[in-house]
Amino acid sequence: MAEERKRGVLSVAAAMAMKGGEISSYLDHPLKRGVGAEALTTSASYCAHRVLSPPSLVYIHSRRYFHFRRLSVTAAAASSGRSAAERRVYRQSQVEAPQPAVPRNQIASAGAFVGICCMLSFLWKLAEKLFLPKSEKPSAAENQATQGVKWSFAPGSNLLSGFGQKIDKDSKQTLNEFANELRAFRSIDMSGRNFGDNGLFFLAETLAYNQIAEEVTFAANGITAEGLKAFDGVLQSNFVLKTLDLSGNPIGDEGAKRLSDILVDNAGIQKLQLNSTGMGDEGAKAIAEMLKKHSSLRVIELNNNSIDYSGFSGIAEAILENKTIQTVYLNGNYGGALGAAALAKGLEGNRSVRELYLHGNSIGDEGVHALMSGLSSHKGKLTALDIGNNKITSKGAHHVAEYVKRSKSLLWLNFYMNDIGDEGAEKIAVALKQNRSVTSIDLGGNNIHAMGVTAIAGVLKDNSIITTLELGYNPIGLDGAKALAEVLKFHGNIKTLMLGWCQIGAKGAELIAETLKYNNTISSLDLRGNGLKDEGAKSLARSLRVVNEALVSLDLGFNEIRDEGAFAIAQALKANEDVRLASLNIPNNFLTKLGQSALTDARDHVYEMTEKELNIFF
Repeated sequence: MAEERKRGVLSVAAAMAMKGGEISSYLDHPLKRGVGAEALTTSASYCAHRVLSPPSLVYIHSRRYFHFRRLSVTAAAASSGRSAAERRVYRQSQVEAPQPAVPRNQIASAGAFVGICCMLSFLWKLAEKLFLPKSEKPSAAENQATQGVKWSFAPGSNLLSGFGQKIDKDSKQTLNEFANELRAFRSIDMSGRNFGDNGLFFLAETLAYNQIAEEVTFAANGITAEGLKAFDGVLQSNFVLKTLDLSGNPIGDEGAKRLSDILVDNAGIQKLQLNSTGMGDEGAKAIAEMLKKHSSLRVIELNNNSIDYSGFSGIAEAILENKTIQTVYLNGNYGGALGAAALAKGLEGNRSVRELYLHGNSIGDEGVHALMSGLSSHKGKLTALDIGNNKITSKGAHHVAEYVKRSKSLLWLNFYMNDIGDEGAEKIAVALKQNRSVTSIDLGGNNIHAMGVTAIAGVLKDNSIITTLELGYNPIGLDGAKALAEVLKFHGNIKTLMLGWCQIGAKGAELIAETLKYNNTISSLDLRGNGLKDEGAKSLARSLRVVNEALVSLDLGFNEIRDEGAFAIAQALKANEDVRLASLNIPNNFLTKLGQSALTDARDHVYEMTEKELNIFF
């Protein structure tokens, strides 16, 4: 069918070409010279633009019929026997005499020309589709590659094959800017740039023999085990870099092994962060083998991975041999009781470890018993211990208390989110009476009631070492708040007191507010989520009117406070010319714009009177 159409178009064009000799005679006619010549010129320019002659020939063919019709009049006159002179006179008069039909013919000719041009343009488009070759569509692989890439200004995110030189050039330019940062600053944070393996290969070269950068963060950049090859030959020659953070990159066990092989010959890095990297036991064992040989590493972070007992055992062996490691982070893994027991064996013969973080490993009472035994034999000086969220009950609290009694170096103890209850709290309280080193203790979320808090408060009466006490998420109630308020009014050295979500209510807030009038040590107070409402806010406002040179930060979020309570606090802030409060957090309450405006005005007033900044967070 297509071939037949093609032959038809060509035959029409050939036929019209044969009649082309008559075009000149048509243009010689005085009447047609204006319209015909213009139309022919227009048609010729159209053909020149489209590089196609048939449309103009068809147009001439259609106009030739009109030309023959006018010539028939002349022929008739000649047959009547008129002379040549008469025929000339006839033609001249025909031109000079006004003929009303001429304008209509010109208009009709122009309209016919426009219509024919539109029709021919349509036919030309149709011929293009039928006879001209079609453009090739991109392959499925190219479509998939294009759809799978998301443009980002981050370096390296566009360094993929199949893209134009412009994109590649732009991404390289961005990477060059980051490379310049590596050469210029001591601390560089490139986390979350998503530059991937290609970007790391580009940037790693800048670290070789770099004498400036000491802390570099490449966290969350989509770097895989393959990308870590970029460090080979680079980290071995760099002696200035102290901190390398690769957290949030899916390097897995293979990447951990590759990095360990490279770091064995590095003598500069002191802090290595590999949190949330998909590492399992095999990767942890590879890191452990590196630790046995690495002499400069001080801090190792392996939080939120999938390290089980086997990996813990490997790390324990490394701790036993390593003489420089000081801080070990293993939060959020799967060590369990066996993993804790393995670490205990490693700690017994170690003198260097100062901080141990085991939050969220489900070690339980059995595991904490083994761990405390190992720490008791530890020849070093442990200063920080995190055993929060480990399913420890009052039985496990007993073992912790025994260790705390004997420790002379422990400064920070995190017991957060276990289940020691009042019995466990009482055991910890007894230990704290004998301990004179712990300055910060977190007992939040341990199901401690008024009885347990009363025991803890009794410790504070004679203990001036503890400065930070976290009791949040314990249902201590009004009685627990009363026990604390009575002691802290004139005793203790608590600077940070956290009582969020402790169910103390407005009455408990009134007791705490009364304590603030006399206490001169509490600088940060957290009373979130205690149902204080306007009544509790008013009680605290009365305390804020009194000169308190200690309180700097007050958190009243989630307390159902309305505008009335906000007005009271605002008036108190305006009335106290010596207010020291620098931060007031009051989000997630029931304040309208009126209450917020009142507090904002109070803030401005404080600045005008004292030139001190008061930050209010709604």
